[in-house]
Amino acid sequence: MVRSLKARGLAGEMAAEFVGTMILILFGCGVVAQVVAAGIGDHDSIAWAWGLGVTLGVYVASRISGAHLNPAVTIALAVFKGFEWRKVAPYALAQTAGAFLAALLVRWNYTEVLNAKDPGLTIKTQGVFSTLPGNGTLPVGDWGAFRDQIIGTAILLIVLFAITDLRNTSPGANLAPVVVGFLVVAIGMAWGTDAGYAINPARDFGPRLASWLTGYDTAFTDQYGFPYWWIPIVAPVLGALIGGAIYKYLIERFLPAGEPLDAMPAKDLEPAN
Repeated sequence: MVRSLKARGLAGEMAAEFVGTMILILFGCGVVAQVVAAGIGDHDSIAWAWGLGVTLGVYVASRISGAHLNPAVTIALAVFKGFEWRKVAPYALAQTAGAFLAALLVRWNYTEVLNAKDPGLTIKTQGVFSTLPGNGTLPVGDWGAFRDQIIGTAILLIVLFAITDLRNTSPGANLAPVVVGFLVVAIGMAWGTDAGYAINPARDFGPRLASWLTGYDTAFTDQYGFPYWWIPIVAPVLGALIGGAIYKYLIERFLPAGEPLDAMPAKDLEPAN
């Protein structure tokens, strides 16, 4: 979800992250609302729409900000790829705000069908906006979900770093967003059971806050009544650091020398202010 292109100013980069993440969530939360509340579609349509949402969000934002669209990705880039630490918090704020606004739009647009399906706005449809252990129904506890989010986000970062590494067999710049979208589809199809594959703190917290403000009183807890909101924030960050370390020390160090290091925004590839 990154690209080494110049932009002008942190404000422009934040705007790109805001809009790119908004596009991602409009498709992601939108498809879950359609499946859960209207009964149109199934798990596969959810996985594909999330993946396509990532692809389209990256196309919207990549030329300006690199299209991280995920605070865990931004932190991993700062740790392993030279992304400026001073931009980490602004990027995360913009990503979360974009996810929040998109979720409000989904909540507004699907008001009638959500109220018809779940008049009390309960755990039954809470998963439209935010994740739950076992998707709210399966016998998975919070620590099982925590484990799952670490693994899923580690997979995301290992493959994401590979896709965007010019010394590896990376796709062309214009095709990379499509391959990243396929990556998210694959994670959704293979790792969506235990915790709904948030793998992105902004994707989960922004919509969770939007749902709480619009009537979902249990938005910050799971089906067991325990506080759950922190797990899709902390676990993806840990997973991103683990995945980034795996790629750096087990793959990147063995790639051929004398070629461009990668396509990630390193210190000499940062958007110019």
